[in-house]
Amino acid sequence: MAATPSSYSITMRLHTAPDHGIVGHVATAISEQGGIVTAIDVAESSHERLVVDVTCSAADSDHADKVVEAVDVVDGVTVHKVSDRTFLLHIGGKIEVHSKVPLRTRDDLSMAYTPGVGRVSLALAENPDDVSRLTVKGNSVAVVTDGSAVLGLGNIGPGAALPVMEGKAALFKRFADIDAWPICLASQDTDEIVKAVEMIAPGFGGINLEDIAAPRCFEIEKRLRQSLDIPVFHDDQHGTAIVVLAALTNALRVVKKEMEAVRVVVAGGGAAGTAIVSLLLAAGVDDVVVVDRDGAIALGDGSLSEAHRTLAEVTNPRRVRGDLHTVLHDADVFIGVSAPGILRPEWIADMSDQPVVFALANPDPEVDPAEAEKYAAVVASGRSDYPNQINNVLAFPGVFRGLLDARASEVTLDMLLRAAEAIAMVVKDDELNPNFIIPTVFHPDVPKRVAAAISGHEH
Repeated sequence: MAATPSSYSITMRLHTAPDHGIVGHVATAISEQGGIVTAIDVAESSHERLVVDVTCSAADSDHADKVVEAVDVVDGVTVHKVSDRTFLLHIGGKIEVHSKVPLRTRDDLSMAYTPGVGRVSLALAENPDDVSRLTVKGNSVAVVTDGSAVLGLGNIGPGAALPVMEGKAALFKRFADIDAWPICLASQDTDEIVKAVEMIAPGFGGINLEDIAAPRCFEIEKRLRQSLDIPVFHDDQHGTAIVVLAALTNALRVVKKEMEAVRVVVAGGGAAGTAIVSLLLAAGVDDVVVVDRDGAIALGDGSLSEAHRTLAEVTNPRRVRGDLHTVLHDADVFIGVSAPGILRPEWIADMSDQPVVFALANPDPEVDPAEAEKYAAVVASGRSDYPNQINNVLAFPGVFRGLLDARASEVTLDMLLRAAEAIAMVVKDDELNPNFIIPTVFHPDVPKRVAAAISGHEH
């Protein structure tokens, strides 16, 4: 895999001879190894030596090692230290707490804390509905995980999941000004997780479930939605589904096909695949076939799990059987939320005219997007180094902003549909093309429009 500016990034501190021309030799050595130089800074300069910091991107850790080795053999250069910029960014964590009120005098303390705070507490005991207005609850979300299905890394546990949950909290703040808190639970027992979230819920205005393995995540979400009076949103399911529907809405605008008329194949019957199917059906798609490692999921297969049997009851109306290649024949849309490399590029030629391919397994998609583009009319992936990145950050900040603003007690299917439409409509007709079906995550209108769609209020 080639390096990109957003790939594995390192900074090398080099000690070199006092010849600025050596810097050019270093850049050439990096380029010859397939790396990309993104910054060169001379940290010290003297008659005896130069100290140079060179930042570059590599495809992965092995490639980075080769880049370092190539630089180290350049005449007059010694690699003094190598820093992984991603790890440096995480030192000490990525989030912190700030007081919103000044605490400079005794008078400040007497209002923010005792004795003045006691008056507020007594008022809230008498009028519990004011808790959201007079505390952080009204703008706070718990990002809850058990560490069982973290990114594409699997069951790595709550401690290893913490950097991901911190990142999620940082995104909440950046894109929707929401105070989110990482809650990593030391249990993978459904009853214990449900109980733990129920016990912490009074301090939060919403619950974002994250990276909990299927099928446990389904029951946890269902039970919490029943027991809590605040919205519960499983981002791996519903956030993904919202953005996929938004992207598909615009992809079909590009290829001039109607939602009700297309045949869709979804690879992956886990949490994301199940939620995508549910939202596509609600949006009007009639013909969806779900494929897992054993082939098409269809009624009549006695080996189906309970979750897959539920999927079979609402999908595959033509009772298609067979592997992914077989099922893809004449399909209009492929949506992959499964595993790397399961879709051969040439199979796309067996799909209908103007096929749409969403290969969303991350970091390695079901098919190389560059290869898929040779056969498909529209291609999207979860990667940031290709056009049309389908990224949940387009959805969840605005969704929770709208839920909190509306003091909502639940997340409805209609809200999800409205959120998807809001994201899709950010892309104007004169902007829409095969390489631009979904707005960038930095588009300022996205969270505002999603929040307005969820809450019913203009932002």
